[in-house]
Amino acid sequence: MNQERSAPYGRMPPRRSGHRGRWGHTFAALDLGTNNCRLLVAKPSPEGFRVIDSFSRIVRLGQGVGASGRLAEPAIERTIGALRICAKKMQRRDVSVARCVATQACRQAANGGEFLDRVRAETGIALDIIDPAEEARLAVAGCAPLLDRSHDHALVFDIGGGSTEIMWLDMTADAPPQVAAWTSIPLGVVTMAERHGGQDVSRETYAEMMGAVTSQLAPFESRHQLAAAMNNGRTQLLGTSGTVTTLAALRLALPRYDRNAVDGCWLAADDVTNVSRQLFDMSYAQRTQHPCIGRGRADLVIAGCAIFEAIFRIWPAPRVRVADRGVRDGMLVHLMEGADKDTLADHCYVAGRSR
Repeated sequence: MNQERSAPYGRMPPRRSGHRGRWGHTFAALDLGTNNCRLLVAKPSPEGFRVIDSFSRIVRLGQGVGASGRLAEPAIERTIGALRICAKKMQRRDVSVARCVATQACRQAANGGEFLDRVRAETGIALDIIDPAEEARLAVAGCAPLLDRSHDHALVFDIGGGSTEIMWLDMTADAPPQVAAWTSIPLGVVTMAERHGGQDVSRETYAEMMGAVTSQLAPFESRHQLAAAMNNGRTQLLGTSGTVTTLAALRLALPRYDRNAVDGCWLAADDVTNVSRQLFDMSYAQRTQHPCIGRGRADLVIAGCAIFEAIFRIWPAPRVRVADRGVRDGMLVHLMEGADKDTLADHCYVAGRSR
């Protein structure tokens, strides 16, 4: 492929389909966060979409950004290595429609633009830095199938590596959930662990972490009074993040992580507290050796628990539903809808369309 028409995710030959709408395409969604690089490749199905390939790797792109304001070279190298794998997967699967986004680490870093240029040059992937509002909308779209439409409202939270998003949804049985209010705070598992420590955390430090999250979320609660609105029992709480899925895997006592067992399961209020305490009481070495945690999350999961518990204390609920889905799933939903309407935006890759 020549330079003027180079694919934004890998140098594959474009193809044109004879079918209109979503059915003639293979779709890909890539989400590069502060901590993780994640890819889904999917085909449309009557139920929505069927995943035919995926990739997930902890790259810690945002490591040290809070202190230096810049992406560090070792983090960039790790991330580009992961993105090369993603580009090869998309090429091998003959992806014809894709969107690739970056979030908090690239939003925050002074050299975020330089990083995007380097990614494009070295991997062929064109990353689009999205703002927190779009990140929240995509997370909601991805989690929508797990929301109980018999409820009036839902509170959805996404604990990321560099930020945490809270979405308050209005729900009716015959319409998609509508975001009535949302907020994003610059506290995630990476930023919290770097600020407060992650390997050995004292009870005092854990309380400080919870207090920091509570302080950041207090203005949002004060404006919207969501805690009072939740008292009628007509609100569902749903969490999506590595923290939430890890807690669910431990609660289910899984011998190894199993998405099919975790996605859509429920955690009771007591489960959140008990499993958080179980994790807190583990040593760092024990966390690294646990098959549902591993070395990649061992120094981050305590910070995640502090964020989770702070959210749960501000907006208490009898239970929370667990989603092993989010931004990538939301992107796939939007891409397929756009293909049906022939309204795919310029920031999306479409095979055969020059950029």
